[in-house]
Amino acid sequence: MTAKKRSTPATWKDPDDAPELTEAFFNSADLYKGSRLKTRGRPKSASPKEPVKIRLDADVLAALRASGEGWQTRINETLRASLKLAGQLKTDC
Repeated sequence: MTAKKRSTPATWKDPDDAPELTEAFFNSADLYKGSRLKTRGRPKSASPKEPVKIRLDADVLAALRASGEGWQTRINETLRASLKLAGQLKTDC
């Protein structure tokens, strides 16, 4: 029968046995502000974009993609401007 492996290493009984605290150890450590864990990376957006599936005519899609990088962002800007002109969108996000 196989023994169940521990998920964490055993605690040290002798303080002299503890690993050396190196620069790499501190660089990879979790950072706390008070009792809260400070997350790393990009902060969460107040209004995140929502992924949707949309069907476009082939010629429209080809023209958008031919306009270069950021064509999806330009679709969003075009729809936003259209909704503002129609009076269906009041604020700018």
